[in-house]
Amino acid sequence: MIDRRNLLAGAFVLPVAPALARADTGRLTIVTRAGASHPFVLEIANTPETRSRGLMFRRELPDGRGMLFDFGTRETEVTMWMKNTYIPLDMIFIRANGVINHIAENTTPLSEATISSNGPVKGVLEVIGGTSRRLGIAAGDRVEHPFFRG
Repeated sequence: MIDRRNLLAGAFVLPVAPALARADTGRLTIVTRAGASHPFVLEIANTPETRSRGLMFRRELPDGRGMLFDFGTRETEVTMWMKNTYIPLDMIFIRANGVINHIAENTTPLSEATISSNGPVKGVLEVIGGTSRRLGIAAGDRVEHPFFRG
């Protein structure tokens, strides 16, 4: 849930007011290799503060909604965790060209175990746990959003 590259800073960040944490929004679509399109309404985490807070302290995340973590212009290997996150999530790790690199399904709420991107990525989409399996989303599928070129 949190970008562990900045673990020290993230561990001491006080909760951000909900209006600030949810200020940037957008939409994206995942297109499976079978040709199915799945749209999502997003909150965008593109600052150190919003990436540190992520979906912490939330008690629900509706189907069709998610949080997109933008890690900047260059791909990098990232690790996330579920500290202070009460709901299971699917973490969808996305390359700069929009191809899904890896999916961590149904992550364990409140866990401090690290979850790796398993390679360099530009972003991570977090959706409610079980979404990837239910919609048939897999590594190799394509994400359509302005953050990703390709």
